[in-house]
Amino acid sequence: MRHVDFLADNEVKLLHCGTDYFPALVAAIEAAQFEIYFETYIFAEDETGKRVMAALKAAAQRGVVVRMITDWFGTGHKPAYRLHAEVTAAGVEHRIFNPWFRRGVTRTHRKICVVDAQVAFVGGININDDMFTDYDHNKALEAPRWDFAVAVRGPLVESIHSEAETQWTRLGHMNFVKRLTLFNEVRKLNKIARQSTMQAGFVVRDNLRNRRTIQRAYLQALGRAKKSVLLANPYFAPGRKFRRALAATAQRGVDVVLLIGVGEFWLQDAVAHSFYPKLLEAGVKVVEYRKTQLHAKVAVIDDDWATVGSSNVDGLSLFLNQEANVVIKDAAFARSLRAKIEQAIADGVVIHQQDFEHVGRFRRVGYEVAYFFYRTLMRIFAVGKYT
Repeated sequence: MRHVDFLADNEVKLLHCGTDYFPALVAAIEAAQFEIYFETYIFAEDETGKRVMAALKAAAQRGVVVRMITDWFGTGHKPAYRLHAEVTAAGVEHRIFNPWFRRGVTRTHRKICVVDAQVAFVGGININDDMFTDYDHNKALEAPRWDFAVAVRGPLVESIHSEAETQWTRLGHMNFVKRLTLFNEVRKLNKIARQSTMQAGFVVRDNLRNRRTIQRAYLQALGRAKKSVLLANPYFAPGRKFRRALAATAQRGVDVVLLIGVGEFWLQDAVAHSFYPKLLEAGVKVVEYRKTQLHAKVAVIDDDWATVGSSNVDGLSLFLNQEANVVIKDAAFARSLRAKIEQAIADGVVIHQQDFEHVGRFRRVGYEVAYFFYRTLMRIFAVGKYT
C-alpha cells in the first residue's frame, strides 16, 4: 500500500472560510512576479468571483504567466465560456476541464493555486461568496459557509507546483508518446519525494496512478489511531471498506466523531442515513451540522495528524473525480483545526440510536433504496471501484 510522501520544514497555515481565504489568495496573486497556476471546480459570477478574476487579469497584464483551469460542470456551461472570453482577452491562459463530458464523467473538483512556486493554496473553498449556496448562487445562507483551505510555504510547494503544471500540460493537446513521458516524469518526482522526512504531504486522486491515494491516506491514519478521530464532511457516502474502518476504529476504543453536513440534497442525506444504524451500533458518534452549509473536507486524528482538501468522503471524490488534499503531521496545526471542528460539533445535532427506532418502515426502505441507487451509479461510473 502506497504511503503519504511527507516533506519537512513547511509552513502550513489554516484558513477558515472565505473571510481568511480570499484576502490571502488575492494578496498572493497581486504579489506574483512570474507565474500563477490556478484550478477550481466552481468560479461564480458574483462579487467574490469578480474580485479574484480582477486580480488574475491584472497579474497577466503586468506580464505574469497565468494558467487557469475551471471545471465545465462545476462552473456551468455558459459561465465557463463567458469566463474564458473575459480572461483570455486580458492575457490569461485558460482551459475548461472536460466540456460536454468528452473525457467521460470525471470532473476536476480540486481547488489549487500556486504562485511563483513559492506559496500554494489547497482546500475545499470554491471561488464563490460565503453567504450563498454552491448549488444556487442566488440562494442565501443563514451563516457563512463552513469551509477550510491551507496556505503552504516550503518544500511541499514544489510537489503541488509539479501537480498543477502536470494538470495544465495534460489538458493540452498531447499524443500518446508525450502522455507516457509525462506519466513517467511524475512517477520519478514521487519517488524522489519519498526520501524526505515527515511533516506535510500532498495527496491527489486521479484515474491514472493515484486512483485510491486519498482513501488510503485516511485508512492508514484510521488504522493507527489511538485516541480520537474527528472527521467533518458534507457528503458522507464512502464504500464498505471505509465504513468498516471507521467502525473498527470505534470498536477498539477510539473516540470517533463524524460531523456531517445535511440539507442540500435529499438523495445524499438518505444515503448517509442508511449508514447510521451500523455506525452508531459500532460506537461511532454522528453529529449533523444544520447551522449553515457545511462544505469542509477535514479531519484530525489523535494529536498530530490532520488533513484539509477538496475530497469528500463519497463515491464521487474517492473513486471518480480529481481531488487534492494536504496531510499535515504537526501538533499545533492539529490543535487549531480540532478547535474549529469541536466548535462546529457543539453547534450540531447529535444523532442517537433511539432516533432511528422511531423512523417509519417506509422511510427506512427509502434510505436503502437511495443507497442501492447511489451504489449502482457509482459502480457504473467508477467502473466497479465503489465497494
